[in-house]
Amino acid sequence: MVPNLANLLIRSAKAYPGLPALALGCVTISDYAMLANRVARLASGLRDRLALRPNDRVALVMRNCPAYIEVLFSCWHAGLAAVPINVKLHSDELAYIFQDAGARCCFVTADTAEGAARAATGTGDMHVVDVGTSGYAALAEFPPMAVTAPADETVAWLFYTSGTTGRPKGVMLTHRNLLAMTLNYFSDVDVIAPGDAIVHAAPMSHGSGMYILPHVAAAACNVAPDSGGFEPAELFSLFAVHRGVSLFAAPTMVKRLVAHGESAGAAAGHLKTIVYGGGPMYVADLKRAMRVLGEHLAQIYGQGESPMTITAMSKAIHADASHPRYEQRLASVGLPFTGVEVRVADENDRPLPAGEVGEILVRGDTVMAGYWRNRQASAATLRNGWLHTGDVGSLDEEGFLTLKDRSKDVIISGGSNIYPREVEEVLLRHPAVIEVSVVGAADAEWGESVVAFVVSRPGAPATAAEIDAHCLAHIARFKRPKRYVFVAELPKNQTGKVLKTELRKLLA
Repeated sequence: MVPNLANLLIRSAKAYPGLPALALGCVTISDYAMLANRVARLASGLRDRLALRPNDRVALVMRNCPAYIEVLFSCWHAGLAAVPINVKLHSDELAYIFQDAGARCCFVTADTAEGAARAATGTGDMHVVDVGTSGYAALAEFPPMAVTAPADETVAWLFYTSGTTGRPKGVMLTHRNLLAMTLNYFSDVDVIAPGDAIVHAAPMSHGSGMYILPHVAAAACNVAPDSGGFEPAELFSLFAVHRGVSLFAAPTMVKRLVAHGESAGAAAGHLKTIVYGGGPMYVADLKRAMRVLGEHLAQIYGQGESPMTITAMSKAIHADASHPRYEQRLASVGLPFTGVEVRVADENDRPLPAGEVGEILVRGDTVMAGYWRNRQASAATLRNGWLHTGDVGSLDEEGFLTLKDRSKDVIISGGSNIYPREVEEVLLRHPAVIEVSVVGAADAEWGESVVAFVVSRPGAPATAAEIDAHCLAHIARFKRPKRYVFVAELPKNQTGKVLKTELRKLLA
């Protein structure tokens, strides 16, 4: 039987009860003894006051804040599955996830409460709890309960990731998956000492939230910025206050930190590690970042189906400028994590020789149990015992993996995944749009930006502003196209498939 993830907190609370556990900006909110006790009481409140039962799903639509960690661990302590959700999603998108997950409860912050409540309409007896209210405080008034023992495949984190079908799929991450991810952080990413800190400037609903686990396991302090997000000047001030500071960041965030450090002459303070991932990071940008911030960069490549854990490139490899293949290594996404098998394969899943390009397959304890209530998609993605990432790359003789393309056409903008099909389906709802195809364009700030090629209905054309307003009414702001290109027709092959490669050439 796999231990409950809540035991990571209990262990740290016993060994280091007085160390800071949670902070808001520069102010410590809770030590480890206080946090463990509060989590056990909240778990009782979830079970007794809200009548939740083991394996029920609990949604989190919350900005980064100390309560995020409390809610996550109280869910696990009580045997519940957490469903952290991107706060940028439209209420229609939230409603779909609530219904698909069968969420019984949703925790919100003040800025997300209205949208979440609107999305919860029609979901039955779903509780919506604002963590800044007396209703949330009342959940901690119950006596502490014992940790619920999970079964081997109990879902701990139901992670919703968009797919090429246009509807998001729930990735089932078990206690075993997330424990393996936690141990892999220590083996291949970084060492965390008790009393170190992680600053959560990226969303806790995604990668930064995953890194709550290793930092709790090591009795480090989880810091939420006062702003609740990413502000370069604020981060530099936090680097000066907290010790042994780590940060998970998308490449665009790293570049903005570097620009601020250069322009303001800001010192990196107690910055220890920036783990970057979620999009391409160019060699020139890496070298500049190390000049400005120091040799504190580590890289990870993963996806929701193998969270944060496919390959990694350590700080030592980043700093090894004397290596004869230094630049080729920096251009890669590193080596497979310890205990994780990575294969580059042909269309029949047969391994390809070093240097040849094929689909990236992954096998190991970090790989998801499957997609929530979607056996067909699970079987396709996990066929022959391997996770089929949909990404294309090559392995070299030393085992370094280099990404070449994304066969699923995913657009990564500012570290967020945007799937063209999802955007296209919304655009096609506009009465003036006959055909549309969405592609990614290179963007100096965001990595990629969304571009829509639109064929308008004859005699009733729409303006870019009208279509943009339509998008804003139906999908998250960050997913909408940044540019609309009106064309007479879309390039297609003999079978009628749109040739996105031709559209990308037009942009180039």
